[in-house]
Amino acid sequence: MDIEEHRVKDLYSGVRGTAVKILDRIERTDSYLDKLLDNELKNSDLEGPDKALLYELVHGVVRWMGRLDWILSGFYKGQFSKAIPVLKNALRVALYQVMFLDRIPEYAIVNEAVDFVKKLQGQKPADITNAVLRNIIRSKNGLRYPDPNENLVSYLAAYYSHPTWLAKRWVERYGRENVEALMAANNERPVLTLRINQLKIDKHEFESLLQSVNLKYSPGVYNNDFYRLQILTNIQNWQYFAEGFFTIQDESTGNPCLLLDVKQGMRVLDMCAAPGGKSAYLADIMCNVGEIIATDKFESRIRVMEGNLERLGVAIVKFVHTDALEYEAEPFDRVLVDAPCSGLGTLSKKPDIKWKRDLLDIKRLTPLQSELLDKAAELVKPGGVVVYSTCTIEPEENFEIVSKFLETHTNFRLDDASKFVNKNIVDENGCISTLPHRDKMDGAFSARLIRIE
Repeated sequence: MDIEEHRVKDLYSGVRGTAVKILDRIERTDSYLDKLLDNELKNSDLEGPDKALLYELVHGVVRWMGRLDWILSGFYKGQFSKAIPVLKNALRVALYQVMFLDRIPEYAIVNEAVDFVKKLQGQKPADITNAVLRNIIRSKNGLRYPDPNENLVSYLAAYYSHPTWLAKRWVERYGRENVEALMAANNERPVLTLRINQLKIDKHEFESLLQSVNLKYSPGVYNNDFYRLQILTNIQNWQYFAEGFFTIQDESTGNPCLLLDVKQGMRVLDMCAAPGGKSAYLADIMCNVGEIIATDKFESRIRVMEGNLERLGVAIVKFVHTDALEYEAEPFDRVLVDAPCSGLGTLSKKPDIKWKRDLLDIKRLTPLQSELLDKAAELVKPGGVVVYSTCTIEPEENFEIVSKFLETHTNFRLDDASKFVNKNIVDENGCISTLPHRDKMDGAFSARLIRIE
């Protein structure tokens, strides 16, 4: 570590300083929150409770940034959005603690923020920090948000901390009551969901294991291969994770696998396989009998998948390092297209996505999504099945892609998903469409397409 790195580490020491450092980087770069946080947790001297607090602060600030910035803009003299990043993020971290955490007295939160800003930026910014935070605390019970009767979109964006473009889109699609429920669900701390790996353990044994360590759980909402944990623990350090008895996976990811309706001995292609959760579940359903080809164009992601699937005892997946659009092979019985997408169904787990995406991202992704589905059509046998899936709730990435595909591929028909999954998660088109507030899982989409000749 050189002198400059030492200086930065010293200035940004402690949980709150580290939180500000990560938030600065999220704002300045294209880096994703989880990657930055993982790196920091691996390389820091923080102990268990401090690691948990760092996770809470960073995720909390990013989740509620819209509301925090609305409040700060009302008390900051000048334009808060133009303030230097370190001051903005120090104020956000302090205000998040004031608004959402009750473990630390407010005077201590203010003092720590003031000391931190003074150390980095000097007396004047420290005085601003002190004045802004004390004024907010004095007015805390009378904070005002935009009037929903005058401007519903501005109210939703500020109060529920979502970007304005998304609030506008969703209120037009879902109406006020549903959009408030959806945004509230996106802002909840995520539930930890596990998928049992029945290649290594049966359900009765697995439930006994959970009970033996007092882990409170409930079954998945619609799929009993999944378990929802009531408390978040450092579960990846548990020996049974290392032994491959389960994997961490949202219940929504199981739906496209059920829709494929794989059988033992089949040849299956997973076209966009990383991080490998769906390939692993398909191998489990197939009892490790048959062949699954998992492609990805990044070698680093293939190495991660290899490690994950080896831990789970999956023996039938063969990894191919290639661009799926260039892959050639004998036709398959089943093809899964888990397409790259905006990820706007996963905001409770990945709150930074809502601030990193815009309408152009959706428009940029749709040509690739269509190309992947077209390619899948070439790689499936007559009588075989293609499943197209995403982890977004945006129509342009979902049914509109499928609808366009069916117009140009008359040798395919859309099959009704309710034959394979609970009809409560099947939409009017016969596709799986989940919503976080309604279905208690990530928002996602899947369509089952049969090649008829």
